[in-house]
Amino acid sequence: MQGKIIVLSAPSGSGKSTIIKQIIDDEALRLGFSVSATSRKPRGQEQHGKDYYFITDEEFLRRIDAGDFVEWEEVYAGTHYGTLASEVERVTGSGRNLIMDIDVKGGVNVKKRYADRALAIFIMPPSLETLSERLHSRATDSEEVIQRRLAKAEYEISFAPHYDMVVVNDDLATAVEQVRKAILRFISE
Repeated sequence: MQGKIIVLSAPSGSGKSTIIKQIIDDEALRLGFSVSATSRKPRGQEQHGKDYYFITDEEFLRRIDAGDFVEWEEVYAGTHYGTLASEVERVTGSGRNLIMDIDVKGGVNVKKRYADRALAIFIMPPSLETLSERLHSRATDSEEVIQRRLAKAEYEISFAPHYDMVVVNDDLATAVEQVRKAILRFISE
């Protein structure tokens, strides 16, 4: 039996990666993680093949031309993110449900491509002020990068209506449970 696809998207710092970490090992959900590709450099303790496939921008562009991506986006000037078709097949082909941590445009594109086989969930920050606090507290980006992410967050939030559901992450435990229950309903259909 082929697995289904679950998309989580949000502005950077909204908690989508944290939510995924909380539910990824829940066997009732039978999740497999989609490792995205990116042309950016690793942050902190990120590892190639585990957190992302870190590839050069030149290689990324070559693979776009080759049709290797299900979705991709130049999220920031010169920084690409995308999901390789081989990742979708690797996870869903094994019978696991693919969970994707991707940007908002990519999420909309995956939903369009896979339609009823995909559940798209938008993780909303409680406010832009809270988002700023979260980005500063994780201490992985320069002030310039944080300001770019905050400016982009308003634009990203405009994509929320294109998602199947919106979860406001003002309390992590509640947000995790809302996402978990939504996935359980979806994979039971």
